[in-house]
Amino acid sequence: MTKWAMVADLRRCVGCQTCTAACKHANATAPGVQWRRVLDMEIGQFPDVRRVFVPVGCMHCDDPPCVSVCPSTATRKREDGIVTIDYDICIGCAYCFQACPYQARYKVSKPTFAYGDDNATENERVRFKAEMMNVAQKCTFCVERIDEGTAKGLTPGVDPEATPACVNSCIAGALHFGDLDDPNSNVSRLLEENESFRMHEELGTGPNIHYLWDKRS
Repeated sequence: MTKWAMVADLRRCVGCQTCTAACKHANATAPGVQWRRVLDMEIGQFPDVRRVFVPVGCMHCDDPPCVSVCPSTATRKREDGIVTIDYDICIGCAYCFQACPYQARYKVSKPTFAYGDDNATENERVRFKAEMMNVAQKCTFCVERIDEGTAKGLTPGVDPEATPACVNSCIAGALHFGDLDDPNSNVSRLLEENESFRMHEELGTGPNIHYLWDKRS
């Protein structure tokens, strides 16, 4: 089997938001919609306080609560672990918004562009997707790139053409992507070699973005 997952090295992330920009470019999301966000946090106690930057988005959970509440079955989990949304049958009820503990979902009710609703750039006009209006939307791990790449024999997380845009764009090498079911994959090796945690893991959702914070002793 295959289980796609992302690893974020918090020791390397510099909070540049390049992954956010790359995601917006790749997915043509509306202003204010950030499928890949970077949280700016402070940790520790005075005087030993430091900033840490935490990339977040849809966690593509092992047990995604958004799937079980969806009345139209638009939200589904693939065998490879990716949680998708079928825009054709999503009714925009927003039940999934309430169920998601990661605030990873968005809804856009009308065409919105960077320089005003009536002033779309040429790129925005070309890439506008009417099917994404009034439905739930979120990070997909760039599933189209993964599917097209693997069909060509490429390896997601290794070959850029088959890898999520945010990972490709990371200037600090903080984001990694790969197959957790492959013990020799890049992500499996990183998790074996480093201490890690997952966000709100106590909820039992099984999130598949893992955060590195220290080397294993």
